Amino acid sequence: MAETNTNSSLKRLRNHYKLVIMNDDTFEEVIKFRLSRLSVYMAFSTIFLVMIGLAIALLVLTPLKYYVPGRSRNSDTRRELQVLKIRTDSMEQALKYKEVYLEGLKKALSSDAITKDTANLKIP
Repeated sequence: MAETNTNSSLKRLRNHYKLVIMNDDTFEEVIKFRLSRLSVYMAFSTIFLVMIGLAIALLVLTPLKYYVPGRSRNSDTRRELQVLKIRTDSMEQALKYKEVYLEGLKKALSSDAITKDTANLKIP
């Protein structure tokens, strides 16, 4: 039973059809093609693979490859970027520590902190 189904599928792929492009005003045949489903499928598959190949070649063989994320010009640039990232992270952390220190210093020097602290103190 599966054999007849396979044969009918192959038969449908190999059936020939005629594609005619006609001039609408004169009904003159401009172009005519004799096609099968298999030939159309193969043509579209080939075009698709060629387009993918051209896109990959464009990215690999031209300077566009440097615009792909994660791809750098050479290893020196990559190392420099890593060092700069480490420096930036350490500077951000140092900035946070200084902000916390200055906030504590402002609280210590502000009059609100002193009055609040002295209000809580009980002097005998």
